[in-house]
Amino acid sequence: MAIEITTAEKRLLQKVSIPPRPQTLLTVSSEAKKEEPDVSVIAEAIASDMGIAAAVLQVVNSAAYRRAKEIDSIQQAVMTLGFRRVFPIVKAVALKSALKSDYDLNEFWRYNEWVASACVMVSEAVGKPELRDHAYMLGLFQSSGIPVMLSEFDEEYSELVNASSSQPWPEIIEQEQRKFNTTHTTMGALLAQQWKLPKIVVEVIYYLFDDSSIFSTSSELSNIALDLLGILKISRYAIDLRTRSLAGQDEWQSVQDGVLEHFQIDEFKVEEIVELVHEELFDVEH
Repeated sequence: MAIEITTAEKRLLQKVSIPPRPQTLLTVSSEAKKEEPDVSVIAEAIASDMGIAAAVLQVVNSAAYRRAKEIDSIQQAVMTLGFRRVFPIVKAVALKSALKSDYDLNEFWRYNEWVASACVMVSEAVGKPELRDHAYMLGLFQSSGIPVMLSEFDEEYSELVNASSSQPWPEIIEQEQRKFNTTHTTMGALLAQQWKLPKIVVEVIYYLFDDSSIFSTSSELSNIALDLLGILKISRYAIDLRTRSLAGQDEWQSVQDGVLEHFQIDEFKVEEIVELVHEELFDVEH
């Protein structure tokens, strides 16, 4: 699947500033390409960026990963979880530090962090534990086009972001296209592509707000990409029930049948998963 860019979007992209990957991520990526990556070099590179290092430790010790013993250093995190599991987390938290806006992004990142944590739990609950780290990355990157749009369109776009608390995103996507000749999902997919995220993550961001039919008629997404999309949809639904209930329920209704069929689960299983997420993220003091 190639991201389809219109002529208007090509002109827009010449003006839009997509943040480059930070040096920490470049160093880690370079080491990762070697036949025998040096774990100590990777750990040292991560630890050298205090912001990224602190965020990685916060993630690996969070409720989503439910570790019996707290990990207190990057070296320990890399040795315990393995580089392949730490790398997606590094990419995710590096993005957060790179995306800036005059608009207050605290609530935006809080929501995405909740969704990312939920993605780890949902991955395990639907029998896809091998996808949890990519799912975490997807949860944090899913809306990364929003800060890019805010930096370009400022107050006019912030009105749409504010409207999302009560209005379903598929409706807002239509307004984005009319007003700005692009959408935050397209911008997010381009950002993910530039940051060299896995192809399946780029694809899921691009198709984030397609309706339920994508699970039954899609020739664009692989089965693993559909797994990730389904995990993200359940995770968003769980978080939306506590943050933007009516809009979130509308979004869930548009994909529910496809997600249930894809994972061969029923509504009772979804409610069980939602209860687990709420218990871990909202109902217990951490």
